[in-house]
Amino acid sequence: MADKFEFLSAADKPALLAFSTPDWLEAARSALAELGYKVHTAATHGDFLSRFSQIRYQVVIVEELFAANVLSENLTLQSLQMMPMTQRRHSTVILFGDSFQTFSPLHAFQQSVHAVISSSELFLLNQLIEKAVGDNSIFLHSFRETQARVYAGGKEE
Repeated sequence: MADKFEFLSAADKPALLAFSTPDWLEAARSALAELGYKVHTAATHGDFLSRFSQIRYQVVIVEELFAANVLSENLTLQSLQMMPMTQRRHSTVILFGDSFQTFSPLHAFQQSVHAVISSSELFLLNQLIEKAVGDNSIFLHSFRETQARVYAGGKEE
C-alpha cells in the first residue's frame, strides 16, 4: 500500500499520532486539525520511527498502549525515551492514556515526555494540547534562541 505523497511547507505545523484506540485517534486528529496542524498517523512502530526521522514534527502524541498490551511493551515510547534529546527536542511529546494524571510532572519525567494526558480528559484535548505546546515553548525558549544564534554564527551578548 503506497502512502499519499504530501508536501510540507515552512508554514505548516506537522503533528504525528501513534494510537491503537480508534476513538482516541480520531479525537486527537480532530483536535490537532482544529489547532491548525497537518496531522500524520503512524500505523506501526516502524512507521512511527520512519516518519519521525524524516520530519521535524512540532507535536507528537503517543498512546500508552500503542501496538502494545502494557506500557512496558510500547516500542515507540521506548525508542523516543532512548533517543538523544537533540533528536527529539524540536517536538512537544505527549503521552496519552488511562495510567496518568493530566500534566503530572512526575509521570512526564518518568516517561521522558513533555506532558502526560489522561484519557478521562479527552473532551478537553484541544486546550490540553495548546497548554502542553505553550509550556514546552516557554521552557525551551532560551535554549532555542541561543541555538538559533549559534547556527547563524552569532555571538551571545
